[in-house]
Order: sequence, then structure tokens, then C-alpha cells
Amino acid sequence: MNEEQYLRHKPFAGPLKPSMLRAPFNDYHARRIYLLTVTTVNRYPWLGEVVGHTTASRYTLDYPHIVPSPLGLAVLDAWRHIPDFVPEISIVDFQLMPDHLHGILFVHERMARHLGNVVGGFKKSCNAAFRRIILHEEVNPKEQRHKDGNMLWQLGYNDRLLNDEGQMERWRRYLHDNPYRLMMKREHRDLFRVQHNFEYAGYSFSAIGNRFLLDYPEKKVVQCSRRLTAEQIEAQRQQCLKDAARGVVFISPSISPGEKTIMRSLFLQGCSLIHLRENGFTDYSKPTGRSMQACAEGRLLLLAPWEHHNARTTIRRDQCLSLNEMAKALSEC
Repeated sequence: MNEEQYLRHKPFAGPLKPSMLRAPFNDYHARRIYLLTVTTVNRYPWLGEVVGHTTASRYTLDYPHIVPSPLGLAVLDAWRHIPDFVPEISIVDFQLMPDHLHGILFVHERMARHLGNVVGGFKKSCNAAFRRIILHEEVNPKEQRHKDGNMLWQLGYNDRLLNDEGQMERWRRYLHDNPYRLMMKREHRDLFRVQHNFEYAGYSFSAIGNRFLLDYPEKKVVQCSRRLTAEQIEAQRQQCLKDAARGVVFISPSISPGEKTIMRSLFLQGCSLIHLRENGFTDYSKPTGRSMQACAEGRLLLLAPWEHHNARTTIRRDQCLSLNEMAKALSEC
């Protein structure tokens, strides 16, 4: 790929924005443990390929894993060498995927520089490798910055503070299982058809969609009283969008107007959602339209605790309360 081809491809990503707002009131020079995520422009799979199969035993060569591309190897090398340039940082863990990198860093003593400057230096090193390996250009050290500011990576980065050992271990397991989850989606497309008697959190559901969303470490219930004003609903919507930038999975039966407004906005933004429904599924039920696309993308799970009915009915108060209790239970597992 030459630079002309690259620039023709890149505009399809649309206008780029930073991945997320930083954690409020956090001191990004201080001693902390961070989970960082950086994503390639337009999520292009430059970094490698996931291979293997899900029936293989863990720790065997056939268990799902990523085979890094030459660029992916350069990215891993740049990540491992961060402590060479910033001795206050130690590498805890990382997981490369075809279109993103997760990494856990331990800032073990106060840094003179901001964490964002550290990430910027890492990206700069990766961009130099991108120009050399993908664009086949000679890199002038004084002109490493591309005229658009970024080449390989989307602008910004996601960060999450890991405040206790248990939280860090959960996220390490989640990172290491990334290749397995991706291969599972590829191998078992029937996961996006109806599954009856799916049990979770002490309840039994009929399910359509990506059941792995239930395994995500951070889930949030969207619940709005009908007494909320439009301004209060909008404030809650904005907070949910900020949470979504960190990758939070949202759960709701979408009963009240406020819940419907917020969940619709999150859906249109491409967020990951778990929707609890009053009406169940038949064996031949399937999502339609945008919901079908969202299921195919792995960002939607539809759960129904009760049987399917053809009659038009108004949801009862006791059903609303039950669905809200289920949403809470799902979020806490």
C-alpha cells in the first residue's frame, strides 16, 4: 500500500474524535495502574490475524491466538520498550488484536510527563513503523509526524483506572480471552439465532444475539423514572455516552420514555446493548433491520424471560418491576 492508496482508504472512517474523555479529577502523573486501549484508523486489521479453533485445549498451538503481522510485531516491540524511555512505568500485560491493542501499565512512581505524552510517544514509534512497513517510505526522524497527525491509530486512547488486584486480574483474563471470543463468533454464527432456556443470574431466558456481552466486566443499567424532566434525561444520556466511550455494556427493558430515548441514542452510536423484552421468541424469530446488523456486529443481545404471544398487550406493572430486577441482577454478575 502506498500513501496515495492509504489516503484514499482513510477518509471512509469519517471525522475522527478522541476515543474518550479522561477520568475526571485523575492525576495522570501519579502512581496508578492503567488499562489502555488504542485502535487502528477505521479499525483496519493491520496488526495480525486470529487463528485456531475454539475446541482446542488452552495452551495448545491450536487454541485461538493472534499471529502478528510485521507491523503488529513492531507495535508489540514499541509497547515493550516504553519503560526504556519512561523508567517510572512497568509493563504489566498486553493483548494485540487485528485492529487494536490492550495494555496494562503500572506507573510505580510519579512521572514528570503526562500519561498522554507517553501514549503519544508510543504512537509516534508505531507510525514510523507504519510508514516503513506499509507505505514503504524512508522515515526522516525530523519529519515523522504525518500531516494529519495520525497514521496507524485513531486519535486519542481509552484509559481505565485499575484500583484493586481483583479488578486487574479480571481484566487480564478478559484481555487474554479476546482471540477466543472473536473466533467463537466466527465459528458459531448460530449464536445469533434463538436459544431457549438460556440461564444466567438465576433466570431463564430466550436469547438472540451476542451472549458474550454478559461476560463484560462493566455493565450498567439504564433506568429512568417517568418523573424525570427532559433536562434530567438528557444529562443521563450524556453520562451514558461518556460511559460508552469506555466500552460499558448497557442493560435495560426500555420501558419509560427516558429509557427508550437513551437506549435508542446508544444504539445509533454503535454501543453494546442488552435489551430485556416482555414478549418472547418463537423458534423462527430473528432480529430485523438495524437490530440484525447490530447482532451481526456482536453489539446486541435480546433477552426474553417469558413465552412468546401474538396478542397486543400492555406491559403490566409487576412485569416492569420484574424486568428492572432482572436488569440489576444481570449487571451485577
